[in-house]
Amino acid sequence: MSRPLVVMAAGASWDGVKGSERQLAEALTRHADVLWVDPPVSPVTKGKRRWWPRLEAISPDLRRFSPLGPPGWTRPGMRTLTWPMVRAQIHWILRWVDRRPDVFVACTQHDLLGFWGEDVLDVLYGTDDWLAGAALLNQDPRRVARQERTALARADVVLAIGPELAARWRAIGAEPHEFPNGCDTEAYRDVRHRTPAPLPPGFGAPVAGLVGQLTERIDVTLLESVADSGAGLLLVGPLDPGWQPERVRALLARPNVHHTGAVPFEELPPWFARMDVGLTPYRDSAFNRASFPLKTMEYLAAGLPVVSTELPASRRLRAETGQVLLATGPAEFAGAVHRAAALNRDPDAVAQRRSVAERHSWQTRAAEFTTLTRKGTDAL
Repeated sequence: MSRPLVVMAAGASWDGVKGSERQLAEALTRHADVLWVDPPVSPVTKGKRRWWPRLEAISPDLRRFSPLGPPGWTRPGMRTLTWPMVRAQIHWILRWVDRRPDVFVACTQHDLLGFWGEDVLDVLYGTDDWLAGAALLNQDPRRVARQERTALARADVVLAIGPELAARWRAIGAEPHEFPNGCDTEAYRDVRHRTPAPLPPGFGAPVAGLVGQLTERIDVTLLESVADSGAGLLLVGPLDPGWQPERVRALLARPNVHHTGAVPFEELPPWFARMDVGLTPYRDSAFNRASFPLKTMEYLAAGLPVVSTELPASRRLRAETGQVLLATGPAEFAGAVHRAAALNRDPDAVAQRRSVAERHSWQTRAAEFTTLTRKGTDAL
């Protein structure tokens, strides 16, 4: 019997930051074949110009499909064309590979569910609170809310990143399952035995690291306080040029601050090996409160103590392990970094952090996904 097929219509390109959608897709290949669908790209997009959809094999069990969208496909007048065009291309590629999906997963609120046949299980995977994040993405909250309600009504299974998003969706009639982020524990298993990445001479100590996208989600005041304390501040990830450019430019100019830029996922372990503490310095916003920061799990998998702001997800992890320190203001945050660094090398603490990460591995999440979608994948 052939393996079932899971189609995952992602909210981010395969080539982008390796986030929750991509890591779940890779873990699911233990149970099923996966067709990953990138967000559409206009044929006239600078640096990405092409005039036909593209299919490529990532692995024997996972293929990536990159559909086209009309020029200006994110603009209000063009959006009505975009998603029918994307759906038509997905139907075309499924016919071309002679497969029918058993499960179709939409990782956005866009018009993608309910078009694949009565025997196909439609899954809405809420990796973030899209409504709370509408302002961050310059989207109309009213339109996002309408799209979200439609997607929830069409979904057979609804997955929510945490209880905050699940509660909001229940209030509008959905029955979501809480499905928090996981962690690629294998990628960080040997971090402590890796040669740490080099830093400039005279860099501060201890080294507090922030891994991920540097955007408005981050509280720059907390990063400034860490640098003010004399600690080394290591920033690993792409920088949004619109994020408080003058303050960020001044921060990056300090001798005890180092920004690597974007780093491929496979090259992250040496940077984790350089850190003494992992940072999750998110601002207090509705979008962040509904999140489950992937970086926090990765710090724990690498054996690092974590200093985080008072996010609900961080409070839950603190209850699970004493290795997540919570702080609310700049002075408290910087002080927590130095306290956490003193715990960094304790073998029992390292083992406890890794044990928590193991309980939240992506393989565990993939098994949970398989159970929740059993209706559509009896062969799983």
